Amino acid sequence: MKMPTTRETTHEPLDQAESATAKMPFRFFALPYELRLRIYELILVLPKTIDLDPLNICTVRPLLETFLVSRRMHDEAYAVFYGRNTFRLFPTHGRFHHTKVPLLARLPPRYRAALTKVELRLGPSWTKPPRGWVADGRLGLGEAGRLRLLKVFVEFDPASHVVFEGFRNGDSFYTEFCVDVVRAVFAQVPSIAQVEFDAWEGVFKCAPLPSPLLMGLVNEARANHKRVTWGPGRGRDKIVEVSLVGFMEKLSLGAP
Repeated sequence: MKMPTTRETTHEPLDQAESATAKMPFRFFALPYELRLRIYELILVLPKTIDLDPLNICTVRPLLETFLVSRRMHDEAYAVFYGRNTFRLFPTHGRFHHTKVPLLARLPPRYRAALTKVELRLGPSWTKPPRGWVADGRLGLGEAGRLRLLKVFVEFDPASHVVFEGFRNGDSFYTEFCVDVVRAVFAQVPSIAQVEFDAWEGVFKCAPLPSPLLMGLVNEARANHKRVTWGPGRGRDKIVEVSLVGFMEKLSLGAP
């Protein structure tokens, strides 16, 4: 009589049990909402600003397949994707820079209603801004009732350096254009409470070479009673200003 092998008596039932367990669906919605929210954040929140970009098909589109799982997952996931990420008001990528339909104008109203953070990047096309850079009803900002934070990043200021003389359309043209855009955004979205300013190293917010563009935008934000904060680039200026003043006072040289 043939005796059963060790695998026949021990491992085979175990393998069958493991196989049955592996085939069982994971009950995602049985998790507490706080855990589901954390999972959505890990999957859907990106470190960079979302804009019209040819690479979106590789970097953003795969994430949005989460929306297709079920209606319930769609409703939970889109609130995180559009509520936690930052979206650019006007595109800066060369392929879409002059488009008449920016990203926000392409979103369905319920997605715009979930937005909380948008970014305005200034500097490109400073001699002739694109015609689509108009903050009016076409953007659909009036539907973004949860929008609280406007990020403004200044790549460079053509009014702050002599190298731009002879190329700019007057000393204040681009500054006035940008201030008008920000003013229009405030008018469209009164819910914005905070404006975070940032810039590249050549754009200063303090003496001896303060940027007229940056200062004009800051003054506009304060005139509209917005809380002004500084991003990681210009935030360092405050440390430099305080340290320099204290050092010169110790030398009895006075403030710069």
